[in-house]
Amino acid sequence: MKHHKLSFVFAGLLFVLLLASCTTNQPAQTPTPEIKILKIGVLGPFTGPSAATGTQIKNAVTMAFDDIDYTIGDYQIELVWIDSKSDPEIATQAYEEAIKNQGVQVGIMNWHSSVAVAAMEVTARNKIPHFFAMGASSAVNQKFHASPEFYGYWNFKGWPGVEQITSTYVQVAEDAITAGVLQVDEKLAAIYGEDTDWGRGFGNAIKPHLEASGWSIVSEQYLSLDATDFSAVVKDFEEKGVVLVAGTATSDTFMAEFLKELDQSDLNIITIADGLGWLSEWYSSAGSSSNYVLDQGPPGWKTNAAQAFAEDYETRWGIAPSPTSAGLTYDYANFFIQIAKATYDQYGELNSETLYEFGKEKVQSGQFSYADGVLMPEYKYTPETVPDPIVGIEYYVFPVLQYINGEGVVIWPEEWKEADFQVKP
Repeated sequence: MKHHKLSFVFAGLLFVLLLASCTTNQPAQTPTPEIKILKIGVLGPFTGPSAATGTQIKNAVTMAFDDIDYTIGDYQIELVWIDSKSDPEIATQAYEEAIKNQGVQVGIMNWHSSVAVAAMEVTARNKIPHFFAMGASSAVNQKFHASPEFYGYWNFKGWPGVEQITSTYVQVAEDAITAGVLQVDEKLAAIYGEDTDWGRGFGNAIKPHLEASGWSIVSEQYLSLDATDFSAVVKDFEEKGVVLVAGTATSDTFMAEFLKELDQSDLNIITIADGLGWLSEWYSSAGSSSNYVLDQGPPGWKTNAAQAFAEDYETRWGIAPSPTSAGLTYDYANFFIQIAKATYDQYGELNSETLYEFGKEKVQSGQFSYADGVLMPEYKYTPETVPDPIVGIEYYVFPVLQYINGEGVVIWPEEWKEADFQVKP
């Protein structure tokens, strides 16, 4: 009996030793590395009256992040599409939801000024930095400067204030009058546009430039973004004898129907339709009624890099890219990527705080800019210009175009001019 007990004890000890040996010989397991994710909210009108613009924005952002395989350092990038539907209230609700429920840490892009003004409350309240929103209205600048520490999370506008870019239209008209190309008995002008911060902002910006050159503003007409009937507006212009109309809208239907109504009238005028060329299919909408209309826009696909982007875009998406909504977006998406890479290099982390600090310290100060875009020579900000970029021939500039049969011909500045201004026959 004693012998059996000893056998059991010996067997038990042997089992324990074997088990310990097996455990010791097993290689140590490598801990699974933590997956780091940066969630970027992309704000845009992906449905609604400006959905075509939203498509261009989405396509261009996708291409930029595809190029880096959605990776910066040891972070994976997740894009969260925030649909503004061209409505400020809907946009703010969607942005808030993206932050609270989807974990968005930083935002990029946007189209409408009215959406920008509203969304600034969301980014400020949640301390979410937002880069390169296109809303250009001076209302954005006023809000930013009213409390930079609070509203400064709306970091950088992707579009300069309209005050800086509307004067060139007036210069073109004045040059045409001086050269005798345009003859007017009385300088009577009218302003039109969508009834939003952007539409009214454009009108308020160009008005003093016109008045300073001796023009009288005899009519101002602002309509809903989804308006399609402009007969009463054009009749008012006819009755008042206007010879120049200036305005803007972010809906291709609005702009196309307005120009068609003008074209059917007896008016023989200078027509400024700022933003007509923002959409890739604008000519199929407006047709020959767009002939001799003035607009502004990026220089277009002038460089090899720009042409390569345009070709890649059309091959991939099956539609032609708009220099404004696709080209600028692609540049700004890449500018943001460079900012994020530099932020990671400096802080070792990518989050709301580090991106905000880098933007404030390096980008706002002018120390960090972007000169590898496909459209503008250089995107740069300084303490004197924020939230706007520097405007100038060597930086960010929109030439004035005149449309003839669907082609935009540069008529200003002199350095880039492809043709002289033509009066509508």
